[in-house]
Amino acid sequence: MSTWLITGCSTGLGRALTQAVLDRGHNAVITARDAARVQDLADAHPDTALALPLDVTDPVQVTETVKLAEERFGAIDVLINNAGYGYRAAVEEGHVADVQQLFATNFFGAVDMIKAVLPGMRARRSGVIANISSIGARTNAPGSGYYSATKAALESVTASLRSEVAPLGIAAMVVEPGAFRTDFAGRSLQQSPDAIADYAETAGKRRKENDTTHGTQPGDPAKAAQVLIDAVEAPEPPSMLLLGDDAVDAFRRTEQNLRAELDAWEPKSRRTGFSA
Repeated sequence: MSTWLITGCSTGLGRALTQAVLDRGHNAVITARDAARVQDLADAHPDTALALPLDVTDPVQVTETVKLAEERFGAIDVLINNAGYGYRAAVEEGHVADVQQLFATNFFGAVDMIKAVLPGMRARRSGVIANISSIGARTNAPGSGYYSATKAALESVTASLRSEVAPLGIAAMVVEPGAFRTDFAGRSLQQSPDAIADYAETAGKRRKENDTTHGTQPGDPAKAAQVLIDAVEAPEPPSMLLLGDDAVDAFRRTEQNLRAELDAWEPKSRRTGFSA
């Protein structure tokens, strides 16, 4: 039995993962900004679940959550940084305050959670940190530039973290889901109130009022949760876990396109050194 601390558990992948973790007999610290929305999960597993309010942008709550989790279960073995939300806007349309809040939640909130659990993991020389990113960090769809930027930043810091903590017996991994049937593209999706007509055929097509994909996404959160647990519990957790056919296919296309461009420009790329 291990203890998992999962952020953003009220809906979607976070809730499905929490249910799967509890079903497998593990302890789960279940968090959401409104803890009442996850209390039913804790009530169904009174011995192995603890529901706590957590806004990852509040450093005091971050510290208090980790403290209470360790007091209840003794240690945090797995951190799943799942809390986050989407934001749609052409780059020119994005509002500074909106983008700052997006980074505060999707990136800095995750970093604060990492820093809060690491002292305990370092002391035990064990632990797993899994940061939920998105295939959007790789595909960079029009209208998702700011959201993709938060996830790309999270992936970069995770890669460095992995190198730093691996010698200490701690694993760090990135999870890149494709499109799953959650509230991500529905209730929780935010966007700029401004729509510039020149972007109607690019970013504009992905505004909430024009996007018809919500409710038809191919991914099943319950199945994703099972694969994620398997990855965390693997003897050597992967540095990156893709979830969904669409994620795997998009990753391969992106990598192939980048390699083709690299090959085309390689001779000129190498013409930058001092001549002997």
